[in-house]
Amino acid sequence: MKKNLFFGLLAACVCVTFTLGFTQTASAIELSYANFFPPTHIQSKLAEEWCNEVGKRTNGDVTVKYFFGGTLVKAPQTYDAVVTGLADIGMTVLGYTKGRFPVMEAIDLPLGYSSGVQATKVANAVLNKFNPKEFNDTQVMFVHAHGPGLIHTRKTAITSMADLKGLKIRSTGNSALVVKALGGIPVPKSMREAYQMLQKGVVDGSIHPIETNKGWKVGEVVHNLVESYSVAYTTCFGVWMNKDKWNKISPKSQKIILALNKEFIVKHGEAWDTSDEVGLAFFKKQGGKITSLSDAESARWVEAVQPVFTGYVDKVKAKGIDGQEVIDFIKKAMK
Repeated sequence: MKKNLFFGLLAACVCVTFTLGFTQTASAIELSYANFFPPTHIQSKLAEEWCNEVGKRTNGDVTVKYFFGGTLVKAPQTYDAVVTGLADIGMTVLGYTKGRFPVMEAIDLPLGYSSGVQATKVANAVLNKFNPKEFNDTQVMFVHAHGPGLIHTRKTAITSMADLKGLKIRSTGNSALVVKALGGIPVPKSMREAYQMLQKGVVDGSIHPIETNKGWKVGEVVHNLVESYSVAYTTCFGVWMNKDKWNKISPKSQKIILALNKEFIVKHGEAWDTSDEVGLAFFKKQGGKITSLSDAESARWVEAVQPVFTGYVDKVKAKGIDGQEVIDFIKKAMK
């Protein structure tokens, strides 16, 4: 009798354990998420929030372990890591592997972006319109893009292209082409390396969104910002999942994750703009100075970067892509 009572209580305890809160089922899947942003950056916090929401909304059927700051894989290797399964999910900059994503690369052109919300909407519009085959070896979660990318310098205040001539500017992807077109010397390094390079004087400046001044503390080592909005670029970020892992997720949980992705497209875009405001305040607090281009000089900058557009069209034509169609679509979407 006592033995039967014991096993009865044990069974009841097991039943309670599996009904309180959310618990992993026998078929539960645990995934890894690799991100290069430091843990304090808003884009890192949002990525971690996404991981937590996946676990909650799928009731533990899918859980995600988050790896920030490049601890699982470095930024330039993230996409390949997702393809091979070294990381199940990853976020990185498309421009870190230049030429790998020819259609989406057009988003980063110096089209005069005004906000992260705008750039993120444009990036997802391009993704949905062209469904680029360059992402075929992964399951795309979503893309997002930062606010206007502008030139920051350590010592020289930029008011014309003449001031920029010969200066070494940290840049990546299409932003490096912009720097070169304007007379500067592009130094292709990731944002993780920017602070030390600027601090040690290895480069004279960096081209980046205003949020970076606080998000990566770069505002401590740059002291001048030029408001060159007419040629402001953006940088497209992608979030992908390994295809095999995606296919192992139940259709019900897949549907939940896809709905979640739509919410986070908006969150990431809005966060870029909020953090731009914080970055500007931080830059000013460090004594940073802001200069603006005259209308005439601004027009000269627009003219100077035109080869960046024609170069893009010519390059992707060899891959069977109508680059001008992509650019025209982006310009229309921006309006």
